[in-house]
Amino acid sequence: MDEVLVADDVRKSYGDRDALSGVSLSVSAGEVFGLIGPNGAGKTTLVRALTGTTPVEGHVSVLGTSPTAVERSRIGLLPQSFSPAARLTARELVSYYAGLYDEARDPESVLADVGLAGDDANTWYEDLSGGQQRRACVAAALVNDPDVLFLDEPTTGIDPAGRRSLWNLLDDLAAGGTTVFLTSHSMAEVERLADRVGLLNAGELVAVGSPSELVAAHGGDSRLEVETESLPESATEALNGHFDAAARDGRLVFEGLTPRDIGDAVDALDDAGIAYDTLTWTQPDLEDVYLSLTGEAFEDNPSFADAPMADGGGNVGQSARGGHGGSRGGDEQ
Repeated sequence: MDEVLVADDVRKSYGDRDALSGVSLSVSAGEVFGLIGPNGAGKTTLVRALTGTTPVEGHVSVLGTSPTAVERSRIGLLPQSFSPAARLTARELVSYYAGLYDEARDPESVLADVGLAGDDANTWYEDLSGGQQRRACVAAALVNDPDVLFLDEPTTGIDPAGRRSLWNLLDDLAAGGTTVFLTSHSMAEVERLADRVGLLNAGELVAVGSPSELVAAHGGDSRLEVETESLPESATEALNGHFDAAARDGRLVFEGLTPRDIGDAVDALDDAGIAYDTLTWTQPDLEDVYLSLTGEAFEDNPSFADAPMADGGGNVGQSARGGHGGSRGGDEQ
């Protein structure tokens, strides 16, 4: 497949702090690439490098050319923070961005795609709910029908049904050849959408692979956790002849089991005379990968209402002058 996004040994420093330390990656046409990492890891700097909004050392190309030379209509950018004019309706907002391009999608069709058809489209942006505002932002980023779409926290504040609807929309876009570069603090979103995931930590890309590959390599074993009020000292000795079991914080944890082993583990508990309250079966996921590689617990996405808002100059997609909008100040994400 053709490489649409390429970063080769990309470096960026702010004073004596290295935001990116030799990051290399490539993303193919129609691929959904998810980027995760702690706050301060360099995610925003990497997106800015790929969109040509910050100078960096190393090589960066988008659609086979420099990100500053690529035709603006081929790129869509949705920043995490976006504050359009409050007294524009959703329809007026999307129509405005459609008017920036020689060829654009029908705003009504895009609004319908994101679930803002009918009366909602005639509502002022300031009167929309947080989730509806985010839908309007997504629509504005899609109206130029971009070949490459950069999305930063696209479903912040959107209800579960709405998230599923937008995930299906992004699936359809990728199936049609659109390349999606996604950053998110929703692990479920990344695991659901991304063909491959890159984990950025302290400016370095420490792992890249499909969600299943990363989980297999870094997620650890499946485990059965047993909640019990009384745990005999001899419990682990009685069980370890058959299972890898350890006592942890009043729990008994079986590691390395398969679902087919659960019944045998329960029989072993009974044979050892261990009474228990609950059994919990846990399989590793991307959150376990994140914890393993960063040493930090994954923080879920904050609500849209709590998200920092851009100042009056914040944009989505492209600006009227043809440059990339949506760059924001504040802490590096």
